[in-house]
Amino acid sequence: MIQADFHIHTIYSADSVIQPKTLVDMLVAHSFIKVAAVTDHDSVRGCRATVELASAYPDILIIPGVEISTEQGDVVVLGTYELPPKPWTPEVVADFAKSVGGVSIVAHPFRTYGMGERARNYHFDAIEVLNGGSSQTANNEAKELAKSLGLPGTAGSDAHQVSELFTVYNKVDATLDIDEVLKAVKKGSVSAQVTRGSIRF
Repeated sequence: MIQADFHIHTIYSADSVIQPKTLVDMLVAHSFIKVAAVTDHDSVRGCRATVELASAYPDILIIPGVEISTEQGDVVVLGTYELPPKPWTPEVVADFAKSVGGVSIVAHPFRTYGMGERARNYHFDAIEVLNGGSSQTANNEAKELAKSLGLPGTAGSDAHQVSELFTVYNKVDATLDIDEVLKAVKKGSVSAQVTRGSIRF
């Protein structure tokens, strides 16, 4: 069993101040969260740098990913060092994730830049049901959406500042292996959790 934060922005997102080295240092220092996905806005530039820094620590795993902006709403793709081909539509992003063995997650569906009920029109692998920047109401709506679609629910802090890291996380029935983590999410062997003492919840 691993604990992972599936939605984190580094300085390779224009609105984030988290340095890749700081993210790795925070994982090293954390008592139980040792896995993080780097999901910058429309960029994969932060992935390799962070993975390289983390390679010095055998108990830390960085999952490469990206948060893609589509006109219908944001989609997180886990398990890629590449961007999907354009035009970035929900179908293209979901198909791309499938083609690379990755996981497509509807990000914060009931917040700004969220897909909301439109997510029903596409074939995604999971719904983000706990987002560190979303209200409890928005997260509850996301949980209902995931339930009604029969999809796994995931958690991501959506951190843009160090203080926002790891406010929520996933328990995943997997080892420190990217493919195993991605397969576990698709199978639904994942549960979204709130970090005890998190100010937001």
